[in-house]
Amino acid sequence: MVDRVLVTLDGAVQDADAPLLFADDIGVLRGDGVFETVLVRNGDPCAIEFHLGRLRRSAEALDLPEPELGRWRAAIEQAAKEWGADREGLMRLVFTRGRDTELSGAKSSVTSGDLAAAVPVPTAYVLVLPVPERVKRARTDGVAVVTLSRGISVDLAQAAPWQLLGAKTLSYATNMAALRFAHRMGADDVIFTSTENRVLEGPRSTVVIARDKKLITPPAKNGILPGVTQRALFVEAEKAGWQCEYKSLFTADLLTCDSVWLLSSVTLAARVNSLDGLRMMAPDNAEEIIELVERAVARSGAIGDW
Repeated sequence: MVDRVLVTLDGAVQDADAPLLFADDIGVLRGDGVFETVLVRNGDPCAIEFHLGRLRRSAEALDLPEPELGRWRAAIEQAAKEWGADREGLMRLVFTRGRDTELSGAKSSVTSGDLAAAVPVPTAYVLVLPVPERVKRARTDGVAVVTLSRGISVDLAQAAPWQLLGAKTLSYATNMAALRFAHRMGADDVIFTSTENRVLEGPRSTVVIARDKKLITPPAKNGILPGVTQRALFVEAEKAGWQCEYKSLFTADLLTCDSVWLLSSVTLAARVNSLDGLRMMAPDNAEEIIELVERAVARSGAIGDW
């Protein structure tokens, strides 16, 4: 049984233990690229059209070339087939600007000798890995969370679109630093807040609160990455009679609601069982919410792109 699968957009299955990236790839040098993380379940990538739509929008925000979605779909299908249907997998779609042709003179998509006009050939591949143990624990046990200030206003995304707050870029150093800080504090995860004490998102998740028969998540205009799992959940929950709303939340709302959830494409639903050291008991409808997420992900392939 393979423990990693690597497929490039030409459909070739690569040796996952062999080098793939050039040392001057701009995605490595500057984090100049985008990615998606997809759950593979029963041999199928979940909500893949949602993910491809978000990949396309993230690429557009970074002025990357338009992703060739047909080639991406073929590579994704090949990678999922190689991984198999007997276990879950964590699939990453990675799309960078390619090699730094301006500095290195590397081959580019132009054939003239004018390096100043050279256009890098993007780097693109699909990688499948085992689902980490932390994911399985988060699904069953929930997560202890600390709130951390991101140090920005909710107005920043619209005032400074070059900050790329709504794009899923490779520049994740700050997110990983926040998670390491949380671990030093004895917590599992983080909820970022704005300078106005508004709830934003997790380093790798969307925040959703439940209050009575209502699900609420902060709006994307606040500089939040639109969540694939959250979107699928809202579609499914509304069918089941829940009211779903995009609304700005304050930190206090996390303490006065029935439950807080971190939703992501691989973990799916992780209930916040502790917030800043305060124990949060599971509500009576916790299992119902988990079941809604499971159904939403199972059906999301039929929903189509956003």
